[in-house]
Amino acid sequence: MVKASFSHVRAWVFDLDNTLYPPAARLFDQIEVRMTAYVARTLGVPQPEADRLRALYWRQYGTTLAGLMAEHDADPGPYLTEVHEIDFSVLTPDPALADAITALPGRKIVYTNGCEPYARNVLAARGLTDVFDAVYGVEHAGFRPKPEQAAFEAVFALDGLPAERGAMFEDDMRNLAAPHAMGMRTVLVAPDPHPADHIHHHTDDLAGFLQHLV
Repeated sequence: MVKASFSHVRAWVFDLDNTLYPPAARLFDQIEVRMTAYVARTLGVPQPEADRLRALYWRQYGTTLAGLMAEHDADPGPYLTEVHEIDFSVLTPDPALADAITALPGRKIVYTNGCEPYARNVLAARGLTDVFDAVYGVEHAGFRPKPEQAAFEAVFALDGLPAERGAMFEDDMRNLAAPHAMGMRTVLVAPDPHPADHIHHHTDDLAGFLQHLV
């Protein structure tokens, strides 16, 4: 029974992008355009090469920012500010999701590879501002990105979160490997199932899934 498998959970950790809002909002499309422009300007390369590097660094390092820092000693502050200056009006409030998260027993947090100010803008647009006990961004992990286990360990230590009593909700299956290894329940939030040993559950309806846990 799914509900029983979460009976020990008292710390609920949610990714942000394409997890707490539907992928159909295509919010990250806006961010990718700004990422590519930033890479092109900062490295002095044409747009096609900048787009290639953006995707390459995401694959190799977990985020484009991590690649820029590793390969080009980029300053994360200006990057995070610029790429997240987007239009949030494409997002709409989700009262059902807010109610479902609020009803969960224990501590609720957001942990994103974006930055905290960006995350709070997304939460406001989704009507989730008062739902979470804490919001953590990549800056709280010393700019180490998910899927690195050290990034999760840094954020969980900062929060005092016991991984063995936690559950992680993510749209990117590679970001669930470390939480699984740390003893968390793992839930892939994505339109299509991706069977893997480190994924305990899959859903394409986060609110509906959570409603079955309380």
